[in-house]
Amino acid sequence: MNRIITISAVAAIAAGLLGVYVFTTSSSGDDRYAHCRNGSVAGGASQIGGPFTLVDETGKTVTDKDVLDQPALIYFGYTFCPDVCPLDVARNAAAVDVLEERGEIVKPVFISVDPARDTPEVVDDFTANMHPRMLGLTGSEEQVRSASRAYRTFYQAQEPPDGDEEFYLVDHSTFTYLTLPGDGFVEFFRRDIGPEQLADRVGCFLDARP
Repeated sequence: MNRIITISAVAAIAAGLLGVYVFTTSSSGDDRYAHCRNGSVAGGASQIGGPFTLVDETGKTVTDKDVLDQPALIYFGYTFCPDVCPLDVARNAAAVDVLEERGEIVKPVFISVDPARDTPEVVDDFTANMHPRMLGLTGSEEQVRSASRAYRTFYQAQEPPDGDEEFYLVDHSTFTYLTLPGDGFVEFFRRDIGPEQLADRVGCFLDARP
């Protein structure tokens, strides 16, 4: 338990440092989503997101153009995560349900940062338990690393315990990203807001679309 707590703390520190590096609190005057943002990206929202090629739960190779075909909440994590990921992904799934009740369809997306263990079948089991519409993506180490770089996320596998090579943990950032067709990345959300608040904030962006 102490090891889990320590590693979770390291992940939180790393995520916080990444946030300081990437995100600022200014906003552009010509940003139609400015009133919805709590912050903005240094250099503009175009600095986050972009093309990726990954593998879905069926084993099919897909691109961002294939899967980000509607508003999406994207989370980078891993299925063996003992604490943070299940809570964050469940929060995102609950927010998606709140939005659906309000007449808005948003796709929940889970991208694994542990491709060595997270095969398409493993990811499929995880996402199916989280939400019936959740899309799970994995891929080769190179594919996952490229997608992570595009979204400015951090992850790093820990050394496995002695004699237990399969049960290592992975430090990773914990932001959730909102993307919109035609706009790409528009906002990030931290893990300290609940489903209703997340749905409210996402809803603001959806209402502000042209």
